[in-house]
Amino acid sequence: MAKNLVKKNEVINENDSNSGIRIQKMLAQIGVGSRREIERAIIEKRISVNNILAEIGQSVSNKDRIIFDGKLIKLNSDKSSPRILIYNKPEGEIVSESDPKGRATVFDHLPKIKNAKWISIGRLDFNTSGLLIFTSYGEFANRLMHPRYEIDREYSVRVLGKLTDNQISQLRVGIKLEDGIARFEKIFLKGGEGSNHWYQVILKEGRNREVRRLFEFFNIIVSRLMRVRFGEIVLPTNLKKGSYIELSKKEVLKTLSKFNINDTEFNKAQINKVRNRG
Repeated sequence: MAKNLVKKNEVINENDSNSGIRIQKMLAQIGVGSRREIERAIIEKRISVNNILAEIGQSVSNKDRIIFDGKLIKLNSDKSSPRILIYNKPEGEIVSESDPKGRATVFDHLPKIKNAKWISIGRLDFNTSGLLIFTSYGEFANRLMHPRYEIDREYSVRVLGKLTDNQISQLRVGIKLEDGIARFEKIFLKGGEGSNHWYQVILKEGRNREVRRLFEFFNIIVSRLMRVRFGEIVLPTNLKKGSYIELSKKEVLKTLSKFNINDTEFNKAQINKVRNRG
């Protein structure tokens, strides 16, 4: 974007007849990104409204001309139904749209999406498998990822070794890690043979490698880690690794309602698609 087209932002009167909704909400709703991603882009001066640098919280409508990273964003008064995918991530894929090292990414296997982009709800590291949720609706992504909502994340964990009862109690109370106190809301032994044991754990946050670091605090190495649930959404047992299922319109609206998101704003049909690899 040419620098001379962007001026220092002016105060927007939110009571103006042409004002609509906050820019973060508008762009999140049409799938440009999550609210936090959009706020970061505004701070980094990557968004302009009518050739003026955008400000966090300013009001916009479909009459405004919004440029994001040099691209014109099309605003439409017709709100299409959000799309939600459930993906069973295998180990060996990264949750990024590109990788300098040339590794496979989860986005390589998702369907194309028009006038929007897939937003990953949370991340899984390279060696972690299981449930990943993608959506075209930034408001939904924000609701699941924002720490204040404390959405459950449930994992199946295989470790080398076995925790003592005292260690399990400490993990429930809280362990001081380098980035603060962390704990499992729930943890229980699922079984195992020899040196391998399985645990089921639940957290209400998603810090980097948090599950692995909690076990490593007691010198217990995680040999396999799989996310099986995120809030109300459970990984289907029949969904193969590297495959996704797209929710139908009815399922999307039901899912949104579970998270107290207004489902009356959307009106376009949703196609139910399933794709398996291999």
